[in-house]
Amino acid sequence: QVQLVEPGGGLVQAGGSLRLSCAASGRTFSDHVKGWFRQAPGKEREFVAAVRWSFGTTRYADSVKGRFTISRDNTKNTVYLQMNSLKPEDTAVYYCAMGTVLSGRPQTYEYWGQGTQVTVSS
Repeated sequence: QVQLVEPGGGLVQAGGSLRLSCAASGRTFSDHVKGWFRQAPGKEREFVAAVRWSFGTTRYADSVKGRFTISRDNTKNTVYLQMNSLKPEDTAVYYCAMGTVLSGRPQTYEYWGQGTQVTVSS
């Protein structure tokens, strides 16, 4: 079993930055994928970014390219999402997820964190 814990989140002004982290515990395989999704009120969950753990290959949603960076710390089994130039439309609950395919589809991710609120004020 795998547990994903996401401390952090918070309130930030538009144009500001925030870093999310997600620590994994339990049985994880070396060749897996960790990703970030988000869900705003009344909207479907959408893909943000993902990284293949063994190679470091990344994938981003077009809406965050150039502003968000996903990274990993193998020693801590932790994935990060550095969010810069935040916009009010980035406001959502952000979820960490783990799967085996570098995909933007939530159905391909087996494990999910509890989510953390990010609010960007204008």
